[in-house]
Amino acid sequence: MARSNNQDMKDAIQSVISNLMEKVMKRVMVEDPFISEKFIAEKPLYAALVPEEIFKGSHFERRFVTPFGSAWEDLAVAAAKHGLGYGEKGHTIRGNVKAERLRRITEVLNKLEHPEKGEKRIKPNWKTELEYILKGGGEDIPVQVVCDVFARDTKNNKSYTFELKAPLPNSDQTKVSKEKILKLYCMEPRQVDHAYFALPYNPYGKKEDYAWSFPKRWFDMNADEVVLIGDEFWEKIGGPGTYQTFIAAINEIGSVYKERIYREFLGLTPPERTGQAGL
Repeated sequence: MARSNNQDMKDAIQSVISNLMEKVMKRVMVEDPFISEKFIAEKPLYAALVPEEIFKGSHFERRFVTPFGSAWEDLAVAAAKHGLGYGEKGHTIRGNVKAERLRRITEVLNKLEHPEKGEKRIKPNWKTELEYILKGGGEDIPVQVVCDVFARDTKNNKSYTFELKAPLPNSDQTKVSKEKILKLYCMEPRQVDHAYFALPYNPYGKKEDYAWSFPKRWFDMNADEVVLIGDEFWEKIGGPGTYQTFIAAINEIGSVYKERIYREFLGLTPPERTGQAGL
């Protein structure tokens, strides 16, 4: 019996996670382990007041969070390849943008970042900004944009780019992403059908409740059509059902690594239930 595409996608997602977790486990167990004697010597007050497992957990977290940032792109590419048909990270798109459009892009970004003296900060509005920028003319200027993730719907011959950031991105990251997306929409002829600013999950729950202040300086995170958060993003890059496939893949493999972390790193017996992902 032929394997389902969802199962292939799940396998690909689990492969990315497994590779990441094996590297993390090697680092915390072999290359950079938590050494109790060193911790007590360096922080005797902390060691006297707080259970060692608390700081051991922090040691693991710091060595897990940083590499996971780049893993989101690998996961997105896996979803795109088994969903839309093609995915690639670090893809370069070249095209021409009229000189006045480039000037207006800079103008829009500067106004969002630096409100005029005595005036309130301007709120971002994607449709209004893009409409204004596209009215610019002038000579064609060669421009290239390196996208975080590029995907192509091979059946419908449509292409997409995603500026994919961690769920709580900083202001500078978001500004750079918005500039890149604006340039993509201003190219003539257009080189991609759609470009998006995307977050892999929403720590606030619903899109209308997203409240992290830094990206909200550049996008209306709750309403702009170019912003995709959580399930919106996964469904767009992988097709219908991708988000549930992603969650199922993480839950299946998550219990294995939770148990290993309890036993091998913390030296504890795992609780009977360790919970499931709820992105």
